[in-house]
Amino acid sequence: MPRITLPDGSVRPYDRPIRCDEIAADISPGLARAAVGARVDGVLCDLTTLVEDDAEVSLVTATKGRPDADPDALMLIRHSCAHVMAEAIQRLFPEVQLVYGPPLETGFYYDMAVPEDRPISSEDFEAIEKEMKRIVEEDRPFTRVDRPVPDGLAKLEAEGSKYKVDNARRAIDGGATELSWYVTGTPGEHWEDLCRGPHVPSTGRIGAFKVMSIAASYWHGDADSDRLTRVYGTAFVDRKQLKAHLVQLEEARKRDHRLLGKQLNLFHLDEAVGPGLVLWAPNGAIVRQELERFISTELTKQGYFPVYTPHIGKLDLYRTSGHFPYYQESQFPPLLAQEQLSRFAKEGCTCAELSNRMAKGDIEGYLLKPMNCPHHIKIFASQPHSYRDLPVRLAEFGTVYRWEQSGEIGGMTRVRCFTQDDAHLFCTEEQVAEELQQCLSLVKIIFTTLGMTDYRVRVSLRDPDSSKYVGDPANWDKAEEACRAAARSLGAPFSEEVGEAAFYGPKIDFVVKDVVGREWQLGTVQVDYNLPERFDLTYIGPDNQPHRPVMIHRAPFGSFERFVAVLIEHFAGAFPTWLAPEQVRVLPISDKSLEYARRVQGDLKAAGIRAGLDASSERIQAKVKVAADAKIPYQLVVGPRDAERDEVSVRARGVRHDLGAIDRDACVETLAEEVAGRGAVTLRERHFAEALAT
Repeated sequence: MPRITLPDGSVRPYDRPIRCDEIAADISPGLARAAVGARVDGVLCDLTTLVEDDAEVSLVTATKGRPDADPDALMLIRHSCAHVMAEAIQRLFPEVQLVYGPPLETGFYYDMAVPEDRPISSEDFEAIEKEMKRIVEEDRPFTRVDRPVPDGLAKLEAEGSKYKVDNARRAIDGGATELSWYVTGTPGEHWEDLCRGPHVPSTGRIGAFKVMSIAASYWHGDADSDRLTRVYGTAFVDRKQLKAHLVQLEEARKRDHRLLGKQLNLFHLDEAVGPGLVLWAPNGAIVRQELERFISTELTKQGYFPVYTPHIGKLDLYRTSGHFPYYQESQFPPLLAQEQLSRFAKEGCTCAELSNRMAKGDIEGYLLKPMNCPHHIKIFASQPHSYRDLPVRLAEFGTVYRWEQSGEIGGMTRVRCFTQDDAHLFCTEEQVAEELQQCLSLVKIIFTTLGMTDYRVRVSLRDPDSSKYVGDPANWDKAEEACRAAARSLGAPFSEEVGEAAFYGPKIDFVVKDVVGREWQLGTVQVDYNLPERFDLTYIGPDNQPHRPVMIHRAPFGSFERFVAVLIEHFAGAFPTWLAPEQVRVLPISDKSLEYARRVQGDLKAAGIRAGLDASSERIQAKVKVAADAKIPYQLVVGPRDAERDEVSVRARGVRHDLGAIDRDACVETLAEEVAGRGAVTLRERHFAEALAT
């Protein structure tokens, strides 16, 4: 008979198999009312799940009135709400065929085949939500029905939905011995859907929901397959949580780097250039350049050597590294010489034959580099090294190319061409710990300077059961322990994620949470025993014998494209003064003050400050608004009185009133200090603290 171990360590013995909802009721009536699901030995399941053997059981609860909710509870609610939305849509549009509808981190979606003569649009959302409300108010139970595979397949084939038959066959190929349905109500009487579950106990437990958006999708993600309609929604425990989420989404929309990028002339995406290929506009180029200067200063302090490498390399280079052909699907096609292509065409060589011959190494060609590391390895290998030379630290702002699927490309966060603040360190095994510490300190300096203090650390490890990873398991063990030790040294919690390592080594990732709660993986540090082995790298040790170095890959920003996208949204386009494309704008009140305004601008530029001048004939209020819309940190308003006193009147971004007048030289000097110190001292705080407080 089962012994149930609860999260607090207490044990409850039962004299018969017992359901999870019975366990909840046995503990307390309040828990029974709040429970929406359970975890049995770590597996999320329905409350009606029967526990027959000894197990660890934790109850998943959804309590209204709290600012947040258990992620497991939200998953159950959203999965269940996807069913309710699908039922509502089929009530309104009986010809719709369902495909699949999974929960997501922020909601759920359902893909469906919709008749061409009656597409679903956002104008239908209100009617869909009304129908969903009726289903929720009916508070019908989610009832699981299991059928043997032959019976289940026969049922689906009789119903005639090729999508559900395909889903069932995939489940069978994955090892399923039964097929399960969930009925919202009584089997044979109410709506049902092929589904593995789990779900909340009844439709009335779903809480607050909203249909969010609609998009096109494809069956199996294949653009050559059936075109589908994807309807997105979200659900929460109560309306308060839903409202907070919608407010957060609206804030995120205002901060969308794609909109701000265009508004502030930071970058441009053009279909004529190609999807996922970013054009850095002048203002964005300044932001990127300042980040490069910032990191370069720190690299000089830590003893890095700058290098430059070509954008392409021979296929053999990437065969040795392991990038080709094993990751061929995420790379641009290889480049072949014209004479080779002509010869293959004359021979009638098919594309498939050509691909096979390249994969086997029968044909040489070139590849747009997917990684910088093989090039840096060759620089290290170009000269003999002694243990006295190590560590050797090579750094490059290296551009790499990845063939991202078109559906995954988005703004600057997922692109096909990006530049990494890449570096590779070659060191002895004894130096790994110290070098990792320096790499992590560099990431912390960047995040601290930019005010990105809300982040978590993730140690990505290999999956021993996967064939993805290369190299000696003993070396993997050493590399993984080095990453764990380095992560522990940060003094902050970190998580371990199996299966997320690079194919050549484990890594430490920094996952940053932005101001609206979204997470972004940015900085990364990786320990690699494998590529030095693959490229036969050596150094001469103190015993005068060759030894194998350890390689550390690190990129504190990750890619400039993604990092700047995150920065745009983090600051809502209002960059700190040192990073802002235009740091100050001088605003003459009228043409009478234009000569003095030009003198002020000249002083600012001479001090290395990026200063603009609005010499238009607009009224000063209009000039102030234009500068505010451009999110410029400071405006210096000058009129006849300012010229007479050799002063400037200061306005600061985000402050609606003038802060006051200040001596022109003092203003320029403090601004230069603010820029040089990257905000350690600011003009507004040093000279206008009282004005800011009012």
